[in-house]
Amino acid sequence: MSPPSRRQLDLRRAVALGLLHGPAELLPVSSSGHTALVPWLRGWSYDELDPAARKRFEVALHGGALAGLLLLARGELALGALVGRRAWLLAAATLPAALAGLALERPIERRLGKPASIAAGLLGGSAAMALAERVRPTRRRADATATDALAIGAAQALALVPGVSRSGAVRAAARARGFTRADAHALSFELGLPVTAGALALKARELGRAPRGEWQALGAGAAASAVATVASGALVRRAGSLVPYAAYRVALAAAVVRRLRENPRR
Repeated sequence: MSPPSRRQLDLRRAVALGLLHGPAELLPVSSSGHTALVPWLRGWSYDELDPAARKRFEVALHGGALAGLLLLARGELALGALVGRRAWLLAAATLPAALAGLALERPIERRLGKPASIAAGLLGGSAAMALAERVRPTRRRADATATDALAIGAAQALALVPGVSRSGAVRAAARARGFTRADAHALSFELGLPVTAGALALKARELGRAPRGEWQALGAGAAASAVATVASGALVRRAGSLVPYAAYRVALAAAVVRRLRENPRR
């Protein structure tokens, strides 16, 4: 069993982060970036938790969000895509992220989880999203090719970097390949479920190492994340421009830079 955390996560803040995680999981704004930055900007003691405890909590948030996504997808999830002629698209778009996650998860966690690097991820993702919106849509999802699948797979692999956003990366890649906003949005949702489920399966063993004192916060955060994901379900069906999200991400990155300048040691 892991040693006790230096601090326990406050129950109210666990719920608050869960409620934040749900919408952030659906929108191209980076749920992992928000989970790290909001406590940091608010001056919470989240970064003083034992790193293993933080990871367990974030796994719980993703588990709750996945449960919510599956509830939203019931009755409309194209299960035929898993076994039909679109199976190759799913595999080609998922495999790069799976391989990158297995090979790079630990280095990314060690080196790219700080506010400055998250801000860089937000800005880089914002630039890609804004540029992708300049491409004139000429294609539909049914026209997807192997090259499209690999481009989306590469985008999902890049989204392992905190701040980039898997949803934003996939939608930007699909838009850059000429897909309509609606189809780029649908591809993000359809291809995101197996990636999220796979990542959760790899990390779920971390939850088994949680001391009894953490379970209340883990359960509350996961439940709040699931409820917020379902409550934000209408957002899943919106396929508007990525530019407003890019602008929001730039504003959040600017807030991080400003805070770092005020207190460089943080």
